[in-house]
Amino acid sequence: MLPVSIGLRAATPADGDFCFLVHRAAMSAYVAAVWGWAEADQLALHHRGFDPSRTRIVTVDGRDAGLVIVEPAPGHLYLGRIELLPEFQGRGIGSRLIRDLLRDEPVELDVLAVNPRARALYRRLGFREIRRDEVRTRMRWSPRTEKGAATPEAAAPDRTD
Repeated sequence: MLPVSIGLRAATPADGDFCFLVHRAAMSAYVAAVWGWAEADQLALHHRGFDPSRTRIVTVDGRDAGLVIVEPAPGHLYLGRIELLPEFQGRGIGSRLIRDLLRDEPVELDVLAVNPRARALYRRLGFREIRRDEVRTRMRWSPRTEKGAATPEAAAPDRTD
């Protein structure tokens, strides 16, 4: 069942702990598979890198549900993070948020190689692999360039995110 409303609000410094909790809940298994998860190290890394001015909090039916970081980059937007608490995953929320980004300029993102579910989601949304190494795959979505080309809106709703 899709939520009634999905929104984004500006993060504040007070959202730092929430964002770490979301990151741990959504990504700790993947991070642990690649580098190992040392809670104190991850928390310190988060506190050094958390920038409320770059972060948007995802709200679902008025509840804080996750976070999104999108940054301008030369020639494209970069989707740095999209993470949802487990109770909000698999409901089409992430797909909807990503589709809202896919408009007039290319979007790139990196996905961990140990996260095939996310990679499959991005493929369904029209992203294509542009490079990879043993840890990450860089993917890119480009706006249609030919009349009649498929758009992300035409894709069937996804329920795996």
